[in-house]
Amino acid sequence: MLTSTKRIYTFEQGSGEMRDLLGGKGAGLAEMTRAGLPVPPGFTITTEACIAYYASGGELPEGLGDEIDVAMRELEGRAGKRFGDAANPLLVSVRSGARVSMPGMMDTILNLGLNDAAVAGLAQLTGNPRFAWDAYRRFVAMFASVVLGIGKEELDAIVTGARGKRGVATDPELGPEDWRGVVAETMDLVRRQTGQEFPQDIHEQLRLAVRAVFDSWNSKRAIEYRRFNKIPDDWGTAVSVVAMVFGNLGDDSGTGVAFTRNPNTGEKKLFGEYLRNAQGEDVVAGIRTPEPISDLERIQPEVYRQFVAIAGKLEHHYRDVQDLEFTVERGKLYMLQTRSAKRSAEAAVRIALDLVREGLITREEALTRVDAASLDQLFHARIDPNAHVTPIASGLNASPGAAAGAVVFDPETAVAWARDGKDVILVRAETTPDDVHGIIAARGVLTARGGATSHAAVVARGMGKPCVSGCEALVVGEHTGETTLAGAPLHEGDELTIDGTLGTVMRGVLPLIDPPSSLPPWLSEFLEWADERRRLGVWANADTPEDARKARELGATGIGLCRTEHMFMQKDRLPVVQRMILADTPAARAQALDQLLPYQREDFKGMLAAMAGYPVTIRLLDPPLHEFLPSLEDLLVETTELRLTVGENDPSYREKMKVLARVRQLHEQNPMLGLRVCRLGIVYPEIYAMQVRAIFEAACELRSQGVDARPDVMIPGVGTPEEMRFTYDAAKQVADSVIAEKQVPVSYRIGTMIELPRACVVAGQLAELAEFFSFGTNDLTQTTYGYSRDDAEASFIPRYLEKKILSDDPFQVLDRIGVGELMQLGVTRGRAARPGLKIGICGEHGGDPSSVAFCHQIGLDYVSCSPYRVPIARLAAAQAADA
Repeated sequence: MLTSTKRIYTFEQGSGEMRDLLGGKGAGLAEMTRAGLPVPPGFTITTEACIAYYASGGELPEGLGDEIDVAMRELEGRAGKRFGDAANPLLVSVRSGARVSMPGMMDTILNLGLNDAAVAGLAQLTGNPRFAWDAYRRFVAMFASVVLGIGKEELDAIVTGARGKRGVATDPELGPEDWRGVVAETMDLVRRQTGQEFPQDIHEQLRLAVRAVFDSWNSKRAIEYRRFNKIPDDWGTAVSVVAMVFGNLGDDSGTGVAFTRNPNTGEKKLFGEYLRNAQGEDVVAGIRTPEPISDLERIQPEVYRQFVAIAGKLEHHYRDVQDLEFTVERGKLYMLQTRSAKRSAEAAVRIALDLVREGLITREEALTRVDAASLDQLFHARIDPNAHVTPIASGLNASPGAAAGAVVFDPETAVAWARDGKDVILVRAETTPDDVHGIIAARGVLTARGGATSHAAVVARGMGKPCVSGCEALVVGEHTGETTLAGAPLHEGDELTIDGTLGTVMRGVLPLIDPPSSLPPWLSEFLEWADERRRLGVWANADTPEDARKARELGATGIGLCRTEHMFMQKDRLPVVQRMILADTPAARAQALDQLLPYQREDFKGMLAAMAGYPVTIRLLDPPLHEFLPSLEDLLVETTELRLTVGENDPSYREKMKVLARVRQLHEQNPMLGLRVCRLGIVYPEIYAMQVRAIFEAACELRSQGVDARPDVMIPGVGTPEEMRFTYDAAKQVADSVIAEKQVPVSYRIGTMIELPRACVVAGQLAELAEFFSFGTNDLTQTTYGYSRDDAEASFIPRYLEKKILSDDPFQVLDRIGVGELMQLGVTRGRAARPGLKIGICGEHGGDPSSVAFCHQIGLDYVSCSPYRVPIARLAAAQAADA
């Protein structure tokens, strides 16, 4: 960051290159001034002064007040008016401006410099008492709200009351005496709520306003916005003090906001709104309904032509779409802001393509103009931006997109209602493998517990379904049957809308915008540019042929993770899986596995065929067996009810008790570190043997039909060379046996999922056998931090983020210092033992742009992510290559 001992810059002294110091607004005003555009005079207090303000405990840095006074005297000379002069008062706006755009997140005050004496002088000077008192009431209300903390609703009620007394519908119909009364009522409200008079000293007004704008950097809304957009908290905001120009002087005056291209569609056409006889906040705050910017051409054609010319000049100068604010004062145009425009993902891509065609930027620059994460918007339904949205609850934004429908509390009802053509939202305390058919049927999922990498989140993301998890305002009465949301009853059939991108929940059905069914041509072209620049391969995590086909359609060139346990969750085979688990003899277990073999073979045939010509990495069974059985708590309730209703001699009771006994036997204090991953395959080798046989029978059958099937076998959770040796030898023996039986050659590799710190340390020894590594960063993060991800994300991680103990949720953004260092160690030692070892990542981090950049940095070969995040990873990989 540019540093300076100078804390105030006039617009003539600044430039567009000083964004870090002057903020986006100050830098834009300075650049327009240097370009000779019509900009009111002013100055900017730097972001460094804001940082110093916070460092001194909320006190203006020593000497800054005097520097502001000097700057105001210089501004008086340029404006030809005096600050506080009753006859010809200089009024100013005090505006926030961070180095990146944070629209509406911080505060602004207009018309500062008015007091009881100056308003009379302004009325006489302009010959327009209504304008003078309108300006004064605006200033008093904004100052009362922003500086003195008076509730906006109470202030608005005074204006509403004035309209009611006069019997008019709009503000322009109120006269000077009406506004005089509004000012008096507002000052009385200030007196009652603060115990003090409204400040008449204009220098005190200015100092208090500067402090308030600095304070707004740490307002709740600004903090939340920064957290969502990953903007550092220590940047601070600049404060621009600008001589006022007035759009509320009559019908030859007005104010507007415009974009040089449509920020929603990218269309190369001026887009914006204009409001006659108004000030800026009337447009931004929606106080009055503005007209399209094109109306300005009809009303004031010369002003419109000048504005169009300036808009084109600014876009060409900045080589990007600009967001412009302007005011017309008695037929004269003034530019108040230019900044790079916020835009939708679609608009960002289309504009980048067009700017390249127009010769303004290169292809390489175009790839940097689109936020990779924003591409998520394109593949999920989203709430219509014109809809009125009032969230009643929030949770973790576990899977992006929006969905609306009727509430159901169990998967069977979800399936039944969906079959009847109803849109449903599956609402659960938390989901289990038993719920997968309900997730498939539902439009979206809402859970009271669980994190962004919970079962519900992972399954929903893979299916492209929205999910809000860990919603603390949701209380699901699993046994009482009474469910509440935000303190109000929630019944089956009630309608909800969820936004998995933001993690919000709304009552009722909001209008949604559907995503495209396939990659639109404009996005395909843009991603092809990205593919030309990237080194990293982009693969996908997929558990069904449908997922695999979608991933391939979106540009994946391999499957980095196929979770076989999700195949076991399907309703038709779950009973067979449960019989296998409940079997008390090897023979009974073998019989159940024989029944599962054809299911698995067909699963793998579908996956391998969908990705013909590309590798498919199939992870052998990973979770503990108890996850496929009913929960211990539910079984205790059910057996108690059966004992009381049918008695202990009833066959249904005895069968249920048998299941309970097995669940108790499998119950572990810490199942995440218990009998799961490769440990499961070592204790029950017949399970892994069945899966490997199914993989290679499927591959042999496909290859005999001319399909280029390329299976790779991934053994999960290996932590010692001995575990690697045991499972590698067992898998290889079965694979080679099947290939020999079928007499069909199949190339394959056996590797491991690196998800334990110890595996990273002994990676060199593991690589003596393992033919590839894939970092499972979900579990590697858990075991590195010692966090249970579902519990952590639902309980203390939000508090850790709030208190800045964590800068990011480590389950969503890869922790480079801890987890990343272990990954680097694993890469270095693994490739030292086996040069050219293929290494990728298959945790959910594979679709996070910052994590993709890190994977590129440490030399991984590919990233693997959910199918709908493949375009994100393609662009992020290109951006990493050019960084």
